[in-house]
Amino acid sequence: MKRNFESLYHFLEERHWWFVGRREIISKLVKQISPERKDIKILEIGCSGGPLLNLLLSQGYSQVFGIDVSRKAIKICKERGLKNVFLMDGAQPHFNNEEFDLIVASDVLEHIKDDEKAVSEWKRILKKKGFIICFVPALKVLWSEHDENNEHYRRYIKRGLEYVFEVNNLSVIRSSYWNTTLFLPTVFYRFLSRASFFKLFSGNQLKESNFLLDFLLKRLLRMENYLLTLGFNYPIGISVFVIAQKTQR
Repeated sequence: MKRNFESLYHFLEERHWWFVGRREIISKLVKQISPERKDIKILEIGCSGGPLLNLLLSQGYSQVFGIDVSRKAIKICKERGLKNVFLMDGAQPHFNNEEFDLIVASDVLEHIKDDEKAVSEWKRILKKKGFIICFVPALKVLWSEHDENNEHYRRYIKRGLEYVFEVNNLSVIRSSYWNTTLFLPTVFYRFLSRASFFKLFSGNQLKESNFLLDFLLKRLLRMENYLLTLGFNYPIGISVFVIAQKTQR
């Protein structure tokens, strides 16, 4: 992530509708994976400034760890009261074999050049029958300067993301696109951003929304998230996720 973009990212990640909606669905998926036990050992790869870690702690999960490749992100985590956070590359996490019950990686895998090797490492530190929740940006048609600012290597189709886990002998137990309602407006917006006479649309797309828009978009994602918790999977979206399980050594 480019340095000037990172500062804005950390400023917005606590309250922006996109981040709030994604944290909400991840926390709900965590609850579905472990509805009774709150003592499972959870690792967030790419924890940024720690808002998801703090949310999980507030929900009673007692063993929550985070890693990030950014010194600034880890510093912010510690300033926000988080202790079990470490400066570490998500592609090569330095943990013991079979240490975690659950790994969460949200918008991380697209930053890693060799994604299959990274998932192999995640599998190594995952306990047998443990789970991975992985969110990534979806669909090459949505590629824009936003991806370049974030230093992405790729965007994924659902089947392509599933393959990265299956080739590592992880069982994909669920996959779906996410943020479906805004897919068509986003395609239109990013198409305009590529046209030379619409360069005013280009540049950073992560911006603070006005109160009304932020309120409406948070409610929109909340409805989408509710349907996901009922088991409905979306056929298209701005992001895509898998839930995979380690069933073999």
